[in-house]
Amino acid sequence: MQAEFQKQLLQFPKKYMELSELEQLLAPFASTYEQFAGIVREMEEDGVLVMVKAKGRNGRNPSVAFKYQLYKPALSKDFLEELKRKRHTFHPSLSLETYFRLGPTEWERDLPFLEKIDQYLRQYGLPEDNVPAPERSVALVGDEKWLSEGRGKEVLERCGLWEAMGILPVSDPLMFALHPGCSTFARHRHLIVENKTTYQALLDELPKTCFSTLIYGYGNKITKNIEQLDRQFPLPGPHDLYYFGDIDREGVAIWHRLQKQRLAAPALVFYNACLAKDPLQKITAQRWQNEAVQDFLLYFDKDRKEQIHSCLNTDYYFPQELLKTRELQEIWRQWSWTITTSMT
Repeated sequence: MQAEFQKQLLQFPKKYMELSELEQLLAPFASTYEQFAGIVREMEEDGVLVMVKAKGRNGRNPSVAFKYQLYKPALSKDFLEELKRKRHTFHPSLSLETYFRLGPTEWERDLPFLEKIDQYLRQYGLPEDNVPAPERSVALVGDEKWLSEGRGKEVLERCGLWEAMGILPVSDPLMFALHPGCSTFARHRHLIVENKTTYQALLDELPKTCFSTLIYGYGNKITKNIEQLDRQFPLPGPHDLYYFGDIDREGVAIWHRLQKQRLAAPALVFYNACLAKDPLQKITAQRWQNEAVQDFLLYFDKDRKEQIHSCLNTDYYFPQELLKTRELQEIWRQWSWTITTSMT
């Protein structure tokens, strides 16, 4: 049986096949009835196609049934035998259990990479160091982009090796300004702002606060860049992160994605100041993300919860830019003073 036709049968969505459906699938592989019937009878003998007796046969020579039950496990017999052999010959750290469920198509697709990973493990064993993704990618399969842009992470997760491979994510550097005296701070506070305008407005105020950094979130980029914080800011002590973004569906979603990476409380003093302004109107196609909205609302009092919920249900929003430079600076100074005095 041709491998391509075998794949089509494995992907066939129904348990039973009409003769017309079988003829359609086999059309590229059989130009005459005799060829077609020969392939069908071979599949009957192999147990892949089981005749539905109630429908009968077509009476031609050789005859075929009008309807068949498709028995896919018989198609996968060779695949299962190969998988069992590889399970015993591959490095013991390389798990193949997932492929019993995924089937032969995914197995054939991943096998060239799995063989290279097996060779690496046999030569070097599991790595003891952590290195950037492109470096590990070259070592494993000879392609520096396999892990970052290809299917590398998916394959390593399937064979249970993603965590064990010591892969450092490669993301853009975290963009932040540094308080000149932060090396003496016992506790480090980091204010992340979504937009460039807000970052520029607050930048000169940083040395007058008790915050160690002012971080430019750059929209969605912060959800990856935040991974670099500990490496770029390796000072000891507790670290508290605060986030300030637009009050719209996407702004709330960005905060929520960041929150899943690293705990970052909404900077309520800034959000509350925005909510005291009149919202702006815009037509938006941003998606409502219920979990993000509900988690965000937990930080606000009853009145502001209702105000935010109502806003997110309409075409209105509160951008950071509602707060002018002097307002932003004054809010940050007052917040910092409150923090400082509460410590004494």
